[in-house]
Amino acid sequence: MNSLNSVLLEGNLTRDPELKYTPKGTAVCAFSIASNRSFKQEEEYHEEVSYFDVTAWSHLAEVCNEYLKKGRGVRVVGRLKQDRWNDPEGNGRSKVFVVAEHVEFKPERKKEEVPAPQEEAVAEKASSF
Repeated sequence: MNSLNSVLLEGNLTRDPELKYTPKGTAVCAFSIASNRSFKQEEEYHEEVSYFDVTAWSHLAEVCNEYLKKGRGVRVVGRLKQDRWNDPEGNGRSKVFVVAEHVEFKPERKKEEVPAPQEEAVAEKASSF
């Protein structure tokens, strides 16, 4: 019987995703997200940020690589995975990360198109003639 291992995270990408392929040709996409939490403690507001490494596989990896960019919001449904190894000095090491099973892309934020100061000056000169 399997134990329950499920995670739901929402946040923004901290860097552009990295796509690689296994020797057998399976796509693997790695990205990191930051998830913010605000809370009030003794009449003072605090903000806490947690960072999570996420790995997507196969077709999901290729789609994530195509549509995700630094700053984009995502919702990730997946499972936790722990890798364990010994470093060259023989010390035990481990890392926990999320293996994505479903990724929802948040709408991209539209950047307000503000003309560069040089363009504004040229436009003003042109209209004065």
